[in-house]
Amino acid sequence: MLRSALATGAAATLAAGFLATTASAQVTTARPAAVTVQAVPDIPVANVKAHLAQLQSIATANGGTRAHGRPGYKASVDYVKGKLDAAGFTTTLQTFTTSGATGYNLIADWPGGDANHVIMVGAHLDSVTAGPGINDNGSGSAGILETALAVSRAGLQPTKHLRFGWWGAEELGMIGSKYYVNNLPGTERAKIDGYLNFDMIGSPNPGYFVYDDDPKLEGVVKAYFAGVGVPTEIETNGDGRSDHAPFKNVGIKVGGLYTGGDEVKTAAQATKWGGTAGKDFDACYHASCDTSANLNDTALDRGSDSIAYAVWTLGTEAPPLPGTVFENTSDVQIPDNGAAITSSVTVSGVTGNAPAALQVGVDIKHTYRGDLVVDLVAPDGSSYRLKSSSSDSADDIVTTYTVNASSEVANGVWKLKVQDVAAQDTGYVNSWKLTF
Repeated sequence: MLRSALATGAAATLAAGFLATTASAQVTTARPAAVTVQAVPDIPVANVKAHLAQLQSIATANGGTRAHGRPGYKASVDYVKGKLDAAGFTTTLQTFTTSGATGYNLIADWPGGDANHVIMVGAHLDSVTAGPGINDNGSGSAGILETALAVSRAGLQPTKHLRFGWWGAEELGMIGSKYYVNNLPGTERAKIDGYLNFDMIGSPNPGYFVYDDDPKLEGVVKAYFAGVGVPTEIETNGDGRSDHAPFKNVGIKVGGLYTGGDEVKTAAQATKWGGTAGKDFDACYHASCDTSANLNDTALDRGSDSIAYAVWTLGTEAPPLPGTVFENTSDVQIPDNGAAITSSVTVSGVTGNAPAALQVGVDIKHTYRGDLVVDLVAPDGSSYRLKSSSSDSADDIVTTYTVNASSEVANGVWKLKVQDVAAQDTGYVNSWKLTF
């Protein structure tokens, strides 16, 4: 990971689960966003450490480094590629030139899945010149490698196409990932439903920082940690300085995990996660001591398992429903314990009535969603209850409802109506859409 000024993540809560709806026969919740065909496997941390031992040996044999332009980097690429080729992946070695040397990206595609809907995970494989880079970023590279091998062992048949990437020259300014994204045609970019980045997942004095760039991808990573009882914080230190940035800059949704670098762990974070307050999350960041001894096995295990959880959850979710999408992305503030607000979408060019399975996608940011009542209002004023107030103590509403609107004329102005019915919380409609 590239160096930046100190930044610490703010605590965040998980927006998880699906929301209850009214008992009305006209409204049901959408099918779950993730329907796994196989249980998510446990990723053996011993296997991940075995890959890291190989990367350490490669560095030791090549001047103590695996940096761009050094023989240790190409040897690292060859090691990962050999494992993937033997496991049945289709691998592509992409070359580029920077700082007077040839760089390499390694892309691995798992056969099958909908090629129009790609889930991609990635990590940079290069180190700085000062050391072997075992935590930064052998850890992320080994974690996604072992997850890819687990896909092969399971014979996974995903609904979405799975792609893995190992980037070169990240330490020089995300050169490899920029090259990949910039040379990806727009039509191919549009097929990537999400990219998750894993840069440093085994820090010796770890924290658990989750990227908050996209609510869905953030929620998936948080769901893993919630399932093992580990709190998380929002990742801010890596914004714009790791390999998710080139994807984000062209509009691809991104997520990921980071366990900390040269930031100092606070007393509150040490209480939350253990470890030593007042000490860097990784005191060997960008140094020669970033060796196989510079790892926390528990963090490495959890980080690797979170990669598998994301791949299985996102890669085997129900395929998106076809249809024309009408969306409103303008923010609308929701008054605390106040009057209902509406956000409008104008539908045109649709023949006849709305479908019996009208998809209503909702993204509402709110500090206590239990106080929210949400309705869909048809052009003729008919109202369909999507969500009633409840004791649901989580934040945000990011989900899709299915409404039987077959009695409604499709074209016209549809409204999302939202009311906060109790005090002491705030929020806004971030966006919503109708899929016909």
